[in-house]
Amino acid sequence: MTTTSQTQGIKTVLHPVADLAAAKAIYTALLGTEPQTDSPYYVGFEAAGQHIGLVPGGGPQAMAGPVAYWHVPDIETKLAELTAAGATVTEAAHEVGGGRLVATVTDADGNVLGLIQDR
Repeated sequence: MTTTSQTQGIKTVLHPVADLAAAKAIYTALLGTEPQTDSPYYVGFEAAGQHIGLVPGGGPQAMAGPVAYWHVPDIETKLAELTAAGATVTEAAHEVGGGRLVATVTDADGNVLGLIQDR
């Protein structure tokens, strides 16, 4: 099977957390840096070319575990390719600010795959 759009790799991983303050302290110690984004609904770190995000309660998407986000040049094309291959869209592409689009799909085994397109 040949795909028409390649990914730019996994550059973002979001972690659902129950206690944002406790998680922020742990990830600050782990990554050796303060968060670049620090709000009551999201804490984000930049470390070694990756973005690590903490989402209280799993956020509106109700994440049950960490979700790795693949960066893609065209999110709609990649969603079409994934659904044609058997994935199910669980969160349609939508903007989350700054021109960034996100979406999630579930593979045949129930694994959640995240997609991000930066404009």
